Amino acid sequence: MIEFLSKGGVLVVPILLCSVLALAIFAERLIHFTRLKSRGAGLAEKVVAQIRKGNDQGAYETAIQSRSPMGQVLSQALGVRHQDREILESVITHATDTEVRKLSSYTQALATIGNIAPLLGLLGTVIGMIKAFMVIQQMGGKVNAAVLAGGIWEAMLTTALGLAVALPTMVAHSYLISRIEKYEARLQEGAVAFLTAVADRK
Repeated sequence: MIEFLSKGGVLVVPILLCSVLALAIFAERLIHFTRLKSRGAGLAEKVVAQIRKGNDQGAYETAIQSRSPMGQVLSQALGVRHQDREILESVITHATDTEVRKLSSYTQALATIGNIAPLLGLLGTVIGMIKAFMVIQQMGGKVNAAVLAGGIWEAMLTTALGLAVALPTMVAHSYLISRIEKYEARLQEGAVAFLTAVADRK
């Protein structure tokens, strides 16, 4: 396999590095999301229940101890729960946006890898084709079909490799974005439940 890939030229190395980096990013985000799901499960309901009972301190401790995005949003909201509705909503919106940005860490890098991998492959193919035609020129145009075909398939190897890296990377990126959007929706639902509970007490 190593001998086969080596025929693709020097650009095989950065393409393989892209694949390793993409896999590492996807695995890290997947583990991170799995941990957050277990930490924040049912948190909004617990906090809202304590607010309705008038136990604001207990609600704050429950939120902050969860160490989850939902907990961060609700704990910041609890800190300004006695302020005007406009200020409260502004704090919740800012906290939600901050947590979503944290969740989106490295996803842009994954998209970038998905975009540059096929371009690296195409560049490798162009360089390989140039070398192949240079050989043809040096031989005075007297090249048999076997020599020409060999030069072409070696040149196109990097394009195939680049596409093989890009396709699963873009699928992984789309999957992570869908997870982030679902989490953002849950944050918004939790914020609405919190605002409703606060409003009912006034």
